[in-house]
Amino acid sequence: MTKVFFKAINSYNDTENISKTAEKLLDKLVREEHIILEKYVPLKVHFGEKGNKTYIQSKNYEGIISYLKNHNIESSFIETNVLYRGERTTKTNHIKLAKDHGFSQLPIVIADGEHGEEYISIKVDKNHFKECKIGREIAKQKQLIICSHFKGHALAGFGGAIKQLAMGCASRGGKLDQHANSIPKISSLKCKSCSACVKTCPENAIVLNSKAKIEKDKCIGCASCMAICPHNAISTNWLGSLSKSFNERLAEYAYAAHKDKNNIYITFAFNITRGCDCEGHSMKPFVEDLGVLASTDPVAIDKACLDLLDRRKGKKVISRGRYTLSYAEGIGLGSQEYTLIEI
Repeated sequence: MTKVFFKAINSYNDTENISKTAEKLLDKLVREEHIILEKYVPLKVHFGEKGNKTYIQSKNYEGIISYLKNHNIESSFIETNVLYRGERTTKTNHIKLAKDHGFSQLPIVIADGEHGEEYISIKVDKNHFKECKIGREIAKQKQLIICSHFKGHALAGFGGAIKQLAMGCASRGGKLDQHANSIPKISSLKCKSCSACVKTCPENAIVLNSKAKIEKDKCIGCASCMAICPHNAISTNWLGSLSKSFNERLAEYAYAAHKDKNNIYITFAFNITRGCDCEGHSMKPFVEDLGVLASTDPVAIDKACLDLLDRRKGKKVISRGRYTLSYAEGIGLGSQEYTLIEI
């Protein structure tokens, strides 16, 4: 059964403890799972959108960086460009933002090039995709350390290792593949014509007459409008085939990014907000911090995060998106059965 190592830390402000714990978990995972580290192991991270305050800051990765350096292993921060227009749309601006956010300890690699045009098609032969477009510099690697931020997500329900693999490793075209048909809808009864969604939409896909309306041919399905609407007037079809289709496409892209790699997964369950780190505004966590987890299995580590959250609150806090785990397990990405080892 898959091992998931975990140490509880109840405050994101305890940076030194978080950093040392991540290093300790990495060392324990390498030794107990007999992992052979490559000579070059990039850290797949998220730099946080401009204006976001709750992404995992680079100082929390210093223990991991120190561990790799002490073992003579080269590394870098590696990411891909986003689908929407913003500070992380192009390689040049993306690197500038990363440096502005303090990611200076390692070289920065934007895996899919200046405009997201550099990718390698990974053959998967699954239900939705025969091939998946993975950022070239990620696809070329034999091993990565996937550093994930466990939190909520307006469309996926939650974000963790699977989403970091799927959206995080896909080129811009791969992100569009996953978002296909995931178009929110606006309730004319709930809409107050406040224009918050119009101002937020990265593609100018929402127009405001008497009520806000989404132009489907422009919408990329990022769901940022859902998170920003103060009146809960924007939703999507979570229950039907559209919802499951998105979960399935997400899992298949994660499978492609994980395929033939000896990856290590380290998840930081802090600043657990409703929205993701791509949202360029301040958000407040809606549940308490949990701690740091490590595993070789992206499905198991995501399941462990959800289970720990449920156990802490005594109820199911995040329900949306859990189908992703069962589908991912079904296609061979990993297992929901795991042993939690607390240290």
